[in-house]
Amino acid sequence: MAAVRARVFEFAVTLDDAWTATSDRSGASLPHDKDAWTPEHLLLAALARCSLTSLLYHAGRAGLTARAHAGARGTVTARPEDGRFAFVEIDVDAEVTLDPAPDGEAVRALLARAERDCFVGATLALEPRYRWAVNGEEIA
Repeated sequence: MAAVRARVFEFAVTLDDAWTATSDRSGASLPHDKDAWTPEHLLLAALARCSLTSLLYHAGRAGLTARAHAGARGTVTARPEDGRFAFVEIDVDAEVTLDPAPDGEAVRALLARAERDCFVGATLALEPRYRWAVNGEEIA
């Protein structure tokens, strides 16, 4: 039996001399603003956006319409195991509206897939903690 070949996704950005970021997908550039958008803020934004992208993908596959917003926060300090500064905690809080509203088990399965399939979260050395509210109800 032939081995199944995994899909490959490639992404690229460039920083010019002023550190303005440009995506290989065109669109608006992201100017360097060291006071507003640090690399750490960009990582948290990437995680939140990736988590919602994954959620919307899986909701669509399940025949659900989804709207969502999220916030992420993290703590950087020296890790006890090696003394290197890194994120030691990251929390993602998301509020989701699903239509039609699935039952509790289906919601938990959908959220588990959203967390598992976020490429950014899967790349991190630490596992983000998620808090989800779906259709106004916190999901444990």
